[in-house]
Amino acid sequence: MKTHPLYLNGEFVFTDKNIPVRNPATGQAFANIAVADRARVKKAITDAHAAFAGWRALTAKARGEYLHKIANELERRRDEIAKTITLENGKPLAQSVGEVGMTVDHLRWFAEEGRRGYGRVIPHQTDGKRNLVIKTPIGVVGAIAPWNFPLVLAIRKVAPALAAGCPVVLKPASYTPLSCVAFAEACQTAGLPKGVFQLVAGSAAEIGKEFLENPLVRKITFTGSTEVGKQLIAGAAAQIKPLSLELGGLNPVLVFDDAELDKAVDGTMLAKFRNTGQSCIAANRVYVQRGIYDKFLKLFVEKTKAMKVGDGFEPDVQIGAMIDENAVNNAAKHVEDAVKRGAKLLCGGKRVDRPGYFFEATVLADVPKDALCMNEETFAPVTAVAPFDTEAEGIELANGSPYGLSAYAFTRDLSRTFRLMEQIEAGMIGINDGLPTTTNAPFGGVKQSGWGRELGSEGLDSFLETKHISICL
Repeated sequence: MKTHPLYLNGEFVFTDKNIPVRNPATGQAFANIAVADRARVKKAITDAHAAFAGWRALTAKARGEYLHKIANELERRRDEIAKTITLENGKPLAQSVGEVGMTVDHLRWFAEEGRRGYGRVIPHQTDGKRNLVIKTPIGVVGAIAPWNFPLVLAIRKVAPALAAGCPVVLKPASYTPLSCVAFAEACQTAGLPKGVFQLVAGSAAEIGKEFLENPLVRKITFTGSTEVGKQLIAGAAAQIKPLSLELGGLNPVLVFDDAELDKAVDGTMLAKFRNTGQSCIAANRVYVQRGIYDKFLKLFVEKTKAMKVGDGFEPDVQIGAMIDENAVNNAAKHVEDAVKRGAKLLCGGKRVDRPGYFFEATVLADVPKDALCMNEETFAPVTAVAPFDTEAEGIELANGSPYGLSAYAFTRDLSRTFRLMEQIEAGMIGINDGLPTTTNAPFGGVKQSGWGRELGSEGLDSFLETKHISICL
C-alpha cells in the first residue's frame, strides 16, 4: 500500500509511524498516511509563525493569485481527486466531483474577497483628532477538518485564512486525509511560500492540545461534534484563544399544507440523503402538516425505495457507504429505538448485505418526540417523519432542540416565509430549498451548533483583527 506524506515547511515528509486509510465500501485499508507527533506539530507551528511576516506583507491581490493557482491545479486534477474522495469517504463519485468543484469555488471567492478586508474612516467627535478602523491578519491558524466533506470543509477554513494573510496548519480527519494531501501538492505546484500551509495528521487529542497550548497559534477553527467543541472551548480559556466552531445539528424540516408537493419531497430528499445522510446540515427531523401528511409519505417512500445503494464508483449510485462500522450500528440503533417507541418503518431499516459499511435508505413515520432520532444527530440515510397541525406548533417543534445549525421549510405563503425566517432558531434556513449552502453567503449555527461563520464576507472577517486608530493632529 502506498504511504502518503505530511507537508511540512514546503516539503513532503515521511515519519516512522503511519496509520491506515480504509475504503468504507470494502472496509479494507488501501493506503497509509504518515503521522506527526506533538514535537513535529510544534515545529510546524514555529515554521508557520516564521512565515507569517512575509505572507501578511504581500498584497491581498498577490495572495489571491496564489489561491487562483491552487484552484487551477485542483481543477486540472478534478477527476483524480474526486476518485480519492470516494475511496476514502465512500460517497458517490458524482458528489465527490461536486465537492472538488465547490472547493475550487471557495478558493476563487476568497482569492477576490481578500481584497475587500475593508476598514473605515469614522467621523471625528473631537477637534484635532481623526479616527480610523483597520483590519489585520490574526496570525497562525490551527485548522481541524472533519471526514464527511474531507476536502471542501478543510478548504472552507484554509482559503479565507490564507486570503486574510494567516498561515495555516491543517489537521484533516484520520479517516480521510488523502484529499488534503492532494491539496498540499497543489499548494506546492502553485509555489506557495514555505510554511504558509502545512499538513499534519495523527492523534486529534495530541494535535488539538498543541494548538490550544502553543501561544503562537492565534486562532483555532474546527468542524465536528458539539462534545469536542466544548472541550476546545474549555481548553482555549487559558489563553483566551479565539475559536470558530461549526458543531452538531438536529436540523428540522417543516412541510406545510400549501407547499408544492413534488418540490417539497425532492427538496427534503436532497436535504436528507445527500452524502448518504452524513452532512452537517442534513435533515434530521421532518415535520409535515397533517393535511398532506399521507400524500407526502406516499411519494417520499416511493422515491426513497427507488434510490440505488452501492459503491460510490458504481453507475447511478445515490447512497454510498457510511464511514465505518460504528456509523452503521448507530443508524440501526436509531431505527430500532424509534420502532420500539411506536414509529412505523415504511422502508429500509437495516444494513445492506454486502462487504463494507452500507445501510438502506430508510423512512420512519409517526416518530414520537422521545425517539433517539428526534433528539440525537442520526448522520445516516434514515428519515424520521412526524405530523403537526398549526404553524405555531411547527415552529415550536423546529425550535425544540439545543441545536440550531440549519432548518428547512416548504411553503408558498410569502407572509409565512417571513415569519419562519424571523422565528426559526437556526443559522441557515432553506425556504423551498434543500441545499442552501453557497460560497458567498455565511455558513454557521446558533445555540449549541457553534460560534462564528464560514464563507461569505463573514468567513474572511473570522481571520482578521479589528483595530481602532486614534490620531491627534
